[in-house]
Amino acid sequence: MTGGALAGVRVVDVSRVLAGPYCAQLLGDHGADVVKVEPVTGDLTRSWGPSRPDGVSAYYAGLNRNKRHLAADLGTSEGRELMLELLAGADVLVENFKPGAMTRWGLAPDMLAERFPRLVHCRISAFDPDGPMAGLPGYDAVIQAYTGIMDLNGEPGGPPLRIPMPVVDLTTGLLALSGVLLALHEREESGKGQRV
Repeated sequence: MTGGALAGVRVVDVSRVLAGPYCAQLLGDHGADVVKVEPVTGDLTRSWGPSRPDGVSAYYAGLNRNKRHLAADLGTSEGRELMLELLAGADVLVENFKPGAMTRWGLAPDMLAERFPRLVHCRISAFDPDGPMAGLPGYDAVIQAYTGIMDLNGEPGGPPLRIPMPVVDLTTGLLALSGVLLALHEREESGKGQRV
């Protein structure tokens, strides 16, 4: 895509599944240059659900349009160096790894903030990274259960039932987009990036 409100903004998307890729896709929809970095085995969603005639998962395609794609193993020195090269020219990083993963790969948030002071680092997680539930998965169904959304759905007197739309992940992606846009706007005044 050429033009758009976010033309000239560069985004590195290392997120997976739904909320993060949705946020990054929306940035791309508005003109940002988005590079999606996937594991060498590919994003998990490449094999989810029915495929389009070209063999690409409809789920994957529905969350990754307007992006360039490459593969890297962030657990290797080559993968880490590639990430650092991408981040050197980036405005935004979108990631949703479990707490500690980026640090294990030598990409600790504090180091990134020091090395790339203008970077807006959007980190999506279900639970407080320093809390007792930090390492637990936070998929949509889990959060629907924790928040009581499932209790509002289903038959009277019956068990809680998951809402079939991933409303938590979609809302999270939109809120992440809002946070990134606000941080980019604020950066125009301060010259500094921030964590979202």
